[in-house]
Amino acid sequence: MKLDAALDFYLQHLRVERALSNNTVMAYGRDLGKLLAFADSQGVAEIEQVDLGVVSGWIREMSKSGLGPRSSARHLSSARGLCKFLMREGILRADPTELAARPRFGRKLPRALGEQEMLTLIEAPSPDTLRGLRDRAMLSMMYAAGLRVSELVQLTIGDVDRARGVVSALGKGKKRRLVPLGEVALDHLTAYLTAREADFAARAAARGASAAAVTQLLFPSPRGGKLTRQAFWKIVGRTARGAGIRGHVHPHQLRHSFATHLLSGGADLRSVQTLLGHANVATTEIYTHVSQDRVRDAYRKAHPRA
Repeated sequence: MKLDAALDFYLQHLRVERALSNNTVMAYGRDLGKLLAFADSQGVAEIEQVDLGVVSGWIREMSKSGLGPRSSARHLSSARGLCKFLMREGILRADPTELAARPRFGRKLPRALGEQEMLTLIEAPSPDTLRGLRDRAMLSMMYAAGLRVSELVQLTIGDVDRARGVVSALGKGKKRRLVPLGEVALDHLTAYLTAREADFAARAAARGASAAAVTQLLFPSPRGGKLTRQAFWKIVGRTARGAGIRGHVHPHQLRHSFATHLLSGGADLRSVQTLLGHANVATTEIYTHVSQDRVRDAYRKAHPRA
């Protein structure tokens, strides 16, 4: 079967039997049209002549043309759909895309804030208000313990042992881990809790409320309920902008910064894995690349022959 005829046959199947929208069918047509155009450039006229070499060459050509791995993967997926259909129809005996290597997605390295940026961010909230003290304590604990947002917002007062200087975080898979807190984070937390207790006592006296009515959440919302992840995102973004930190700053960068600064300071990978609560050390290894990038940058800036 001719290349164009095979493509028209498949698109008609998508349009009629699978009832896909015209825009979706056109998108398949564009992707597969590139494969068939490449096959034609290689002297292939029949769909039965398209083999693994043609498909692999097409993938390499897409990469050379600047097409990203995700787009290349989408094109390959479209080609696999075409070939599977033609096999069901008895037109192809084998699927030439079956052994084609799927484009690999490079892992996007997290951007860690610098140590001075972290200090600026943590000290930005006003210590003159209860909300400011709360925000400062949250940012400080997030960075000091490398917590996830979900772990931070569900902390209770009982999850922190200030005498021992540790926090018990409930991570993924309902697994708990103990993470030490530094003196700065503990000082910020103590200042917040002291002000919070005084504020509650004053409101309880004014309203005649029972002292037992205080929430056990460590960082409640202004209404006393659980702080949402979205609310914390807004707190981080607003605080970063107010502190003059450039770029979009999000909560997970505090966790990135925690891991990167530990590795830069000489901590071993397994210890950082345990502190982050990663089940697999391979997840933690991404931070070694960040740390190495910083070492290279420092080398280039400092070495006279770099």
